[in-house]
Amino acid sequence: MASSRVFGNNCRALMTAAKSAAASTAKATTTTTAPKAKSRNAGILKVQNVSPALAEFLGSSEASRSGAVKKIWEYVKSHNLQDPANKREIYCDDKLKTIFDGKEKVDFPGIAKLLSNHFPKAA
Repeated sequence: MASSRVFGNNCRALMTAAKSAAASTAKATTTTTAPKAKSRNAGILKVQNVSPALAEFLGSSEASRSGAVKKIWEYVKSHNLQDPANKREIYCDDKLKTIFDGKEKVDFPGIAKLLSNHFPKAA
């Protein structure tokens, strides 16, 4: 109890005052600064124009990156194009070859990379 020798019996009173002062300044700073709301129209959720080949596949001239991946995944599942031995690989039929640069097989992580050619670069 070295602090009680230095401050005497006023140690608890000093610590209580310090805590309440810190709490009141923390409340003051949080109430004056409003947190920024994240925009849902940014990054992979941003709807933008797509290439004519991808637009024909999706049936729409605009899509988000995540929406395009979802549509491709639905198509793969409905047409049973997933490799049964390695679920990460997708066999490309003629329709998928048009958007995947004519490749016979595509691994699932590579879909995003191949789709980046179909979305315009941000200026």
